[in-house]
Amino acid sequence: MKIPRSDKKLEVFFKSVIPEDSSINIRPMFGNLSAFVNGNMFAGVYGDSLFVRLSDDDRADLLGKKGAKLFEPMKGRPMKDYVCLPQVQAWKACTC
Repeated sequence: MKIPRSDKKLEVFFKSVIPEDSSINIRPMFGNLSAFVNGNMFAGVYGDSLFVRLSDDDRADLLGKKGAKLFEPMKGRPMKDYVCLPQVQAWKACTC
């Protein structure tokens, strides 16, 4: 299985939107970057996608938006608590 790699500009954008807090750290996961709070993953980058962990209600709301989908790092094995955000190309213009 080939793991998609993220664009370096997306990684810079991702780091810029994660709050600076001593309980949050960013480290590699799935061959890309993910953010953890108190050891629990809450967001990340996977290829050209950003994903977040959400409550049941928030996840259902987001999945109703065009382009949102469950995060599936391995085909056929979605991580049900995580959603890939609809493609946002704003990060490509980021000068972070």
